[in-house]
Amino acid sequence: MKSIKWPKHSILLIAIIATWIKTAITYHTSFEIDIENGMQEFILILNPLSFLLFAYGISLFFNSPKIRNSYLVFVSLLLSIVLYANVAFYRFYNDFITLPVLFQTDNVGQLGSSISEIVNWYDFLFFIDVVILIIAMIFIPKMEGKVAIRKNVRRAYFVVALAITFLNLGLAETERPQLLTRSFDREILVKNIGTYNYHLYDFYIQSKSSAQRALADGSELVEIDNYVQANQATVNEEMFGKYAGRNVIVVQLESLQNFVINKDMNGEVVTPFLNSLTKDKDTYYFSDFYHQTGLGKTSDAEFVVENSLFGLGRGAVFFTHGGNTYNSMAESLGNNGYFTNVMHSNNDSFWNRDMMYDSLNIDKFYDINSYTVNDENSVNWGLKDIPFFEQSVNLMTEMPQPFYSRLITLTNHYPFNLEEEDQMIPEYTSNSGTLNRYFQTVRYLDESIKVLFEELKEKGLYENSIIVMYGDHYGISENHNKAMSMYLEKDEITAYDSALLQSVPLFIHIPGSGDGKEVTETAGQIDLRPTILHLLGIDTTNDMQLGADLFSDEHEEFVIFRDGRFVTDELVYAGETCYERTTGEETDMAACQPYIDRAQVELDYSDKIINGDLLRFYDEKTGNLIKNAVH
Repeated sequence: MKSIKWPKHSILLIAIIATWIKTAITYHTSFEIDIENGMQEFILILNPLSFLLFAYGISLFFNSPKIRNSYLVFVSLLLSIVLYANVAFYRFYNDFITLPVLFQTDNVGQLGSSISEIVNWYDFLFFIDVVILIIAMIFIPKMEGKVAIRKNVRRAYFVVALAITFLNLGLAETERPQLLTRSFDREILVKNIGTYNYHLYDFYIQSKSSAQRALADGSELVEIDNYVQANQATVNEEMFGKYAGRNVIVVQLESLQNFVINKDMNGEVVTPFLNSLTKDKDTYYFSDFYHQTGLGKTSDAEFVVENSLFGLGRGAVFFTHGGNTYNSMAESLGNNGYFTNVMHSNNDSFWNRDMMYDSLNIDKFYDINSYTVNDENSVNWGLKDIPFFEQSVNLMTEMPQPFYSRLITLTNHYPFNLEEEDQMIPEYTSNSGTLNRYFQTVRYLDESIKVLFEELKEKGLYENSIIVMYGDHYGISENHNKAMSMYLEKDEITAYDSALLQSVPLFIHIPGSGDGKEVTETAGQIDLRPTILHLLGIDTTNDMQLGADLFSDEHEEFVIFRDGRFVTDELVYAGETCYERTTGEETDMAACQPYIDRAQVELDYSDKIINGDLLRFYDEKTGNLIKNAVH
């Protein structure tokens, strides 16, 4: 039987085609990338090719077939790992991984049951191109000895690769003008330049942000300060200082979204205690309040609330800039006689909290070592919320007053598992086990908050406190839209719906105030810092903050999301589309454009403050640059 005569570069060609096809299939099966037209589909299919041509093409510089083949296998394996890392990350966060996230290794060991939910038995298929390549190397005859690749062949090869790169970028720029200068949305980047090129771009941005700190001299703050001062909302004289001297208890409610408040699930009330607070005479319930977190999720919520700045779009500030200078809410309260602390029954290194809390000037972190934790009182990520609140209030009785305590809950955390003895309502019935279990853990969280209030009253801490509670970020990602559409009785979940589903509850409970109500104004987490400080009579005029007092008559109903989306009382911008808020119908982009521009300005300013560590040059007491620090 006559043997097949394989072309000289068959192995290289197989490596490129196998990885290209696998990547294209992954785009359509593992990522929910919104494709609006044929051109976008063409770009999505094309965009891996230019990178693969360059990455695999380097093998043409090796004369030894053995070295060349080893290089091809190495690149194939490396790219498979990168692609699979994005798939696994996307399953949990509905987003693409970034360079800073890759270095968050301290968190990996504690993911536990979350990882078991993310990894599937068939995931070996993401490495199928490596297997195909090795098989091809076994069965395709090897060339003997060293074979020099002619320069004109290499030149022609890389000219084609470069041409495809420019074609890709040209088509992408046509579909998405200013693509590489408006990089808040990673899906848009992946859709247009591909996963692998996106990671190269991400490396460039990371290097650029690292250089920003080294080159910063504080002069950048002048423009930012002018913007902040021009957009300050005047204080509400009636509310300013009305509750000065009270303890402040801030409760960050894990993964709690607003769609469960005052709603039932198959006839079961999901949040009976929180529902009662929405009508309580001492509670301000903000029903159109939004989380503004990015990839840092829980830690981002902490950062936004403490600093009234946005997190970063590419990773958790707690990791990337944990050593920066900040003017946190904790620092302001500490300067006004408060004992400041965070209470969270987790390891102090998780999310780099041990370092970050020092930068935020938090006096004490009550971590896992401050609690009694055992198998009986733990589930998922650690101590259950009911014993957590019980033990936390006991710790509060030993604190000097006034104190500022920020409590972070755990039980309502993905994958939302709960022991049978703690299940107060049955599971939901949909095609999503995640959503089905979510209602049960939310119900448990609600019961734990009731226990918190009871414990505060019993220990005599309730009357002289302000209790602020907010959802930290979404619990149900867009990966579960089909199940969500079933629960919400919608045909489908659109980009408009997804934006509004980022609403999380905010409760400001002030015992004895008597003037509580539901507040329907659009607001976000970035507004909490000035709101809390003003209630206590602490001036924030010179503070470098982007939020506004929720009780101010000048508070603007404009909430910016970390990815550039926004919500106002009249408009919603999501999925690169402008919607009327009341109807959900698409409207002229010109209506959204001024807000789009402002959103980018504020996100840019926040990024500059963080990346340049600019607050080291700023004196918040005087509102002036620290001249001795300018270099």
